[in-house]
Amino acid sequence: MVGRQKKLKIRFVPGNVEVVQEDVDIPDTRVLITGATGLLGRAVYKEFNENNWNAVGCGYSRARPRFEQVNLLDTTAIHDLIEDFQPHLIVHCAAERRPDVVESHPEAAFQLNVVVSERIAKEAARVEAFLIYISTDYVFDGTNPPYLETGIPNPLNLYGKLKLEGEKAVLQNYEGAAVLRVPILYGDVEKLEESAVTILFDKVQFSNKPANMDHWQQRFPTHVKDVASVCRQLAERRLQDPSLKGIFHWSSNEQMTKYEIACAMADAFNLPSNHLRPLADGLVVGVLRPKNAQLDCSRLENLGIGQHTPFRTGIKESLWPFLIDKKWRQTVFH
Repeated sequence: MVGRQKKLKIRFVPGNVEVVQEDVDIPDTRVLITGATGLLGRAVYKEFNENNWNAVGCGYSRARPRFEQVNLLDTTAIHDLIEDFQPHLIVHCAAERRPDVVESHPEAAFQLNVVVSERIAKEAARVEAFLIYISTDYVFDGTNPPYLETGIPNPLNLYGKLKLEGEKAVLQNYEGAAVLRVPILYGDVEKLEESAVTILFDKVQFSNKPANMDHWQQRFPTHVKDVASVCRQLAERRLQDPSLKGIFHWSSNEQMTKYEIACAMADAFNLPSNHLRPLADGLVVGVLRPKNAQLDCSRLENLGIGQHTPFRTGIKESLWPFLIDKKWRQTVFH
């Protein structure tokens, strides 16, 4: 279902620039994405926008001009945005996702990860919009994987505890909401530091000095476009079946440590890896993290929902713009 709206468009002609009004098709099914400027949020926006949804994203410091600039800590701003747009779906990606930052700024993290999530759940319930709250595998302690949705959470760090509190706040205030737990993510980053996966690439490329890499914690690096696709599939299924709600898991099925991730990057670009040194002793540096919080994804899989991008394929697509040595570009891509 689509409607017709007027849209301003800039038209370039030789020696002149014109602003013209054109009729455009606007899909009737509306989705609001919070945190749309972030790595996952951008992928979610793109997925819905390219699949016949009327997608509106909101962000804050990086919002303009593409997205709505909204301070999610402002209760009135959240209310007004949802009231004006009347979404059928809200995908709540906005969060403080960096465990070390959460530990150093606990009150700010609590406000964003818990208080804002509760407010959005109440607003979603008010307008009867399906809500997907993005959560994390860090709600588990990693001692007894794989974890079903019914598994007992036991987060080891404040980030996991606050995301779990966010889950409870969402489900307590909106019975019809969904929680989607995901693991470590990567994808089309704007800078390497945007993902705990891609940030390893500098250590891979600078092979002139040894680099110690964790070889203890088991990770399941998952492409954000896969998570975005799962969100869309889940939302479209929910439109057909209103009883679909509760907790869901999605994750890659490729298990690797950060050392193995780095080696896979090197292999993908034909780069040397003998400078990478595995550390398998499990010594904790910084915030406590679970050893293996593998998520069981069978609930979604049994619904026929899912998408898997092979890590080698996904990481090559994500990292090639950051290759330092141009000759490797020619070797790998030509």
